[in-house]
This record gives sequence, C-alpha cells and structure tokens, in this order.
Amino acid sequence: MKNIPIKYNFIAIEGNIGAGKTSLSTKIAEDYNAKLILEQFEDNPFLPKFYQDPSKYAFPLELSFLASRYNQLKTQLTTQDLFKHFTIADYFINKSLIFSRKTLQDDEFALYTKLFNIMSETLPRPDLLVYLYVDIEKLKHNIKIRGREYEQNIDPEYLNKIQNSYFEFIHQQQNLRILVLDTNKIDFVNNKSHYEMTVDAINQNYNTGINRITLN
Repeated sequence: MKNIPIKYNFIAIEGNIGAGKTSLSTKIAEDYNAKLILEQFEDNPFLPKFYQDPSKYAFPLELSFLASRYNQLKTQLTTQDLFKHFTIADYFINKSLIFSRKTLQDDEFALYTKLFNIMSETLPRPDLLVYLYVDIEKLKHNIKIRGREYEQNIDPEYLNKIQNSYFEFIHQQQNLRILVLDTNKIDFVNNKSHYEMTVDAINQNYNTGINRITLN
C-alpha cells in the first residue's frame, strides 16, 4: 500500500470495451486500500446472445445490466467500510444510458430512460470520473489479448459508436468532475512506471468540468 493518500472519496473509472477499467481499478484498490466495486457483467446470460443477435437481445440485455448495476451500487455505496480509505469502481451507472442509446430502438430507449432516471437519482455521484481514452485499434488489440471468446467478433464500428457516445455524454456534463486520460502510448497493466504515472495523474486536484491529460 502506498503512503500518498488519494484525494477523492469515490472514483469511477470508465472507458470503452478493452480500455483497462477493471485492471486499473483493481490495482489501485490493492495498492491504496480502497473498497473495490467491479461490474458483474460476465454472469449476464444475455451478453453472448447479444453479440450474436443484437437486435433481438438488446432490450433484455440493457435492462438486466441496469438492474444489476443499480443493485450493486446501491448496496456497496450505502455501506461504509471503516477499514478502507476510499471507494473505486470500474464503472459509472450512466454507462447504462451510453450503451443503451446505441443498441435500443427509440421507443425502447424512451422507456429505458424513464426507469434509469428513477433509479439513478438515489445513487451517489463519483467525486471524480476518469475516462480512459484508447483508440479503436488498440481496443481491438486489448480485446484479442484478454481472450474472452464472446468478445472476439465485436464489430469495430460498434466500438466506435460507444466511444462517440461517451464523448457526447462527457461534453453534456456540467456538475461532474471528469478526467479524460489518453492512455494510447502507455501500458499501465504491465509497466510499473506507466501505472504510477497514471495514478499520479488521477490523484490531482481537478475542477468541475472536463480535464484532459495525455500520458506518454
């Protein structure tokens, strides 16, 4: 565990598929004695089906993800752990809207948004939202390397749509402290100095709004 304290009580790490959200969140939690919240996506029975037939399984997939994320965050964020210094999660509840907007039909998304707004209003917002920006080619490489079978045939255009949806969301936020970290030229998973550089960039005082840093 490091001696330098983290400045924020609740950090959410976000990014596209394959950006390294879970790896970074897990490592920071281990090194800085944080309560770790990991998205439980691998148990979702609709995910492999969605990648095979998106139009058929998009709505049940997005609803099941929303219910799972809400239940997990509601439980974890309202339960204090006196032995942990802060909380870090590898997702932000608003990713539900980001992904569903690109997968659902307009009438489905309208209903979904109503449910989302009711549920999300009861959850704490992160003190810092970190978005790991990785270009599509590197995302494809990361996805291939980690080897999840159901991800291997993800359409690059789908990744691009998700990336653009994140950008749209980020630029619409007015009351959220956001750090966009360009990590294309580093490897915080396998390179210790790159990891330390990443943590140092996160652990700065940022103003509300969009803050951008390129790591190299």
